[in-house]
Amino acid sequence: MAGSAADGASGGAGGGPRSDPLIGVVALQGGFAAHAAMLRSLGAEVREVRTPRDLEGLDGLVWPGGESTTMTLGVEREGLAEPLRELVAAGTPVLGTCAGLIMLDRDHLGVLDVSTRRNAFGRQVRSFEADLDLPGLPGGPLRAVFIRAPWVTDAGPAVTILAEVDGHPVAVRQGALLAVAFHPELSRDPRLHERFLELVREDDER
Repeated sequence: MAGSAADGASGGAGGGPRSDPLIGVVALQGGFAAHAAMLRSLGAEVREVRTPRDLEGLDGLVWPGGESTTMTLGVEREGLAEPLRELVAAGTPVLGTCAGLIMLDRDHLGVLDVSTRRNAFGRQVRSFEADLDLPGLPGGPLRAVFIRAPWVTDAGPAVTILAEVDGHPVAVRQGALLAVAFHPELSRDPRLHERFLELVREDDER
């Protein structure tokens, strides 16, 4: 897809085609800066997304963790809900993490066929780390950081459960949507972001 004038660094000086994917990171609130830094370290171009115009020309979208209530207010204020649904309907790959998982669920944007429970593992003092084996992620278990994390309480037939903690789903995939209950941007392990960028490039090749 071609980038728009809002790109921070797209194309060459002559405005030619980009060789690296352009990934939007929802920047209404939460840990978007750490996601942006991780994606840039992996060679992606990054655009912070705050308005519908920021969605134009994206190859993929990351929804970071944070406060889902504050994010919901930001989506309503900026009129982002329908443009985000259209982005997903067009098949654009999306990675949602922690509150991003909640924002994609049935009760919020309604693009991911799951129900979630907020703060399911407890408040911030109950934060923890766990090793997860995720299908398609080489190199052994991924060390996952859970902070006020949700879990999935119900999933539709199109949703694949990728990982669980104590029997509760914490990583799911539905088509081009990948959503997890933890914070991959807080670890030094880039493999989940690398896997997401692989999905983006696979989508571009179709």
